[in-house]
Amino acid sequence: IAIPVGKDSLSMKTVWEEGGEHKSVVAPLSLIISAFAPVQDVRRTLTPQLRTDRGDTDLLLIDLGCGKNRLGGSTLAQVYPRDDDETPDVDAPEKLKAFFTVIQELNAAGRLLAYHDRSDGGLLATLAEMMFAGGCGVTVLLDDLGEELLPALFTEELGAVVQVRTAERSTVLARLAATGLGECSHLIGTLNPHDRLILCHAGEVAFAADRVELRRVWSETSYRMQALRDDPECAHEAFGGAGDPGDPGLQASLTFDPAADVAAPYIANGERPRIAVLREQGVNGQIEMAAAFDRAGFAAVDIHTSDLIAGRATLADFQGIVACGGFSYGDVLGAGEGWAKSILFNARARDEFAAFFARPDRFGLGVCNGCQMLSNLHELIAGTELWPHFVRNRVEQFEARLSLVEVVSSPSLFLQGMEGSRLPIAVAHGEGRAEFRDASGPETALAAGLVTLRFVDHAGLPTEHYPTNPNGSPGGITGLCSHDGRFTIMMPHPERLFRTVQYSWHPDGWGEDGPWLRLFRNARRWLG
Repeated sequence: IAIPVGKDSLSMKTVWEEGGEHKSVVAPLSLIISAFAPVQDVRRTLTPQLRTDRGDTDLLLIDLGCGKNRLGGSTLAQVYPRDDDETPDVDAPEKLKAFFTVIQELNAAGRLLAYHDRSDGGLLATLAEMMFAGGCGVTVLLDDLGEELLPALFTEELGAVVQVRTAERSTVLARLAATGLGECSHLIGTLNPHDRLILCHAGEVAFAADRVELRRVWSETSYRMQALRDDPECAHEAFGGAGDPGDPGLQASLTFDPAADVAAPYIANGERPRIAVLREQGVNGQIEMAAAFDRAGFAAVDIHTSDLIAGRATLADFQGIVACGGFSYGDVLGAGEGWAKSILFNARARDEFAAFFARPDRFGLGVCNGCQMLSNLHELIAGTELWPHFVRNRVEQFEARLSLVEVVSSPSLFLQGMEGSRLPIAVAHGEGRAEFRDASGPETALAAGLVTLRFVDHAGLPTEHYPTNPNGSPGGITGLCSHDGRFTIMMPHPERLFRTVQYSWHPDGWGEDGPWLRLFRNARRWLG
């Protein structure tokens, strides 16, 4: 039975009855154009994070609106409606093209430290968001932007703010002038040590506020919406931490060298053990997973559950299995449960997996949906009687973010030598909260050494607090293994971060190999 997954965007019609009368609303047709462009090197991607570790720096505004400061359609105009405001437009396409070209050139030369477009909320929001990302203060000089401050601060004309080194400011401004953007490029400010946004105009301070205060104001609208939509307690926890001056932010602490290839001696002999990359209808993480195991010296083979049921493939031909992430059967039968039941209730498939799990020279990994699936097969896997069931996140929403986890000492073959490390990892699930069979389950599993990963806060402490614990699992538990360490399940996605270029953020100084590649290399080393 094929269970449809997703939504039908061609059937945007709502029908209902009101007072005995049939009513309907049909969404109007709309044209949607999506444009895509390749990124030549993600290592050069700019972010709004103001850098405080690059010496003296300045902020430049490149105003493609050329001082027109039109307010039509802006956030300010929505809050304080006015009928006479003209909307921003691209009056000079050649300037937009020149802007794109020169930004690429300056970035390639390493002259730009941070970048943020001027969009929703105008220049004021742009500067505030750069402060939030950088955790610093900014002093802004507005004299060059006209006599009227509100239009200058709230217009959403095309433009961007860039951070440059003070020593290179003249070079950058000269290059902007050479491309015809000199008249719309302005030196507007610099960083300050006061952790405040200070706006100056005509020799006076026009506005000043603490970064933490602004962060809470900026976050409040989202908080109030989230409190209505999601679990209100989670929304309150997230808002309570917004702008916390004592929060050190996301960080990493490694107890091993990611560049050390522990699998190298075994890869050198030319043997590539076969691993079955398992998938089912709705699973979508098999390509990344295969790439990670391939990088670690395995021969990854695509195996669908139907291949095992039909006898087209057998697990006896593989040294390892990995169950991948996604949404098997759309999760309509429970997260990973439909996938597990297709195995448990089919004699051939059940025997295949039972025989594989029983062999002491075989191993397995389950990630995200694969974690949920394997947890439902615990009756077939020796030493997994303490594994939990995975249920809906406490926040009651799908969570996709970069979270911090601690590698806990355990017999898991995948995590040997990584114990004590705190690492960012990708999370993407709606039903990742570990639900144990009784209240003592988390402590029992931890005492038995079966917990492999747990969410920690930015101080490195295990947490149940949202959003540092995105699913609400007790004790932050998000990974477990069997008693002998051959089988490991985890909700986060290490396969999405085995190269450093896959990270949205990582500490400076990391090389090509991401720390999570060690997990896959450990499996290769275990086989010998």
